[in-house]
Amino acid sequence: VQLQASGGGLVQAGGSLRLSCAASGGAFSSYGMGWFRQAPGKEREFVAAVTRTGGGTRYAASVKGRFTISRDNAKNAVYLQMNSLKPEDTAVYSCAATTYTAVVAEIWRYDYWGQGTLVTVSS
Repeated sequence: VQLQASGGGLVQAGGSLRLSCAASGGAFSSYGMGWFRQAPGKEREFVAAVTRTGGGTRYAASVKGRFTISRDNAKNAVYLQMNSLKPEDTAVYSCAATTYTAVVAEIWRYDYWGQGTLVTVSS
């Protein structure tokens, strides 16, 4: 499956952005989906994940209550609604697909990765 993230940009602290990830070339509903981010000079980290059906979600502690992951299997897409953005949320955000049925956060459990989209939050 091929993945392409979009929706990044420059936003002021406290603002919102909605990221999208479009999937093609595979049975999208067969994959759990996740969002990860990598800030300059830091390692890639887990942000949020959702199960195949969308019934289960999981969030990193740093974004819980501010970010919401969702998916639309009819549109082969997964989304990340980001509210109350902080400068420390600045990073390249990437979406990824996993064959695990549980909601997983570990990078190594994800098989397919898309190119990222840059989110910059100014103070």
